[in-house]
Amino acid sequence: QVQLVESGGGLVQAGGSLRLSCAASGSIFRTDTMGWHRQAPGKQRELVAAITRGGTTTYADSVKGRFTISRDNAKNTMYLQMNSLKPEDTAVYYCKFQVQLYTGARNDYWGRGTQVTVSS
Repeated sequence: QVQLVESGGGLVQAGGSLRLSCAASGSIFRTDTMGWHRQAPGKQRELVAAITRGGTTTYADSVKGRFTISRDNAKNTMYLQMNSLKPEDTAVYYCKFQVQLYTGARNDYWGRGTQVTVSS
């Protein structure tokens, strides 16, 4: 079994910064692509940023230049540095890992989410 736990969310004023973390634990052989997604009230969940095991990154247009995704493969941990936050960044942020287990199975796992609220 694999568990993902997010941390670092909270309330911040517009223009401020937050750093999210997502740590995985369990019977993990290796982690492949990791990603941050978010869901605002009344909206669909959307991809914010993703990073491959080799470090190739992808960002949603709305966060390019403000957010930075990174990972530590040895710790099975992913980060999201969020700068110049805007009220429209308010959402629950979820992490998602592609994981290969010791059994050889490959599955996607989600965290439970962390709330980010940006006040104007």
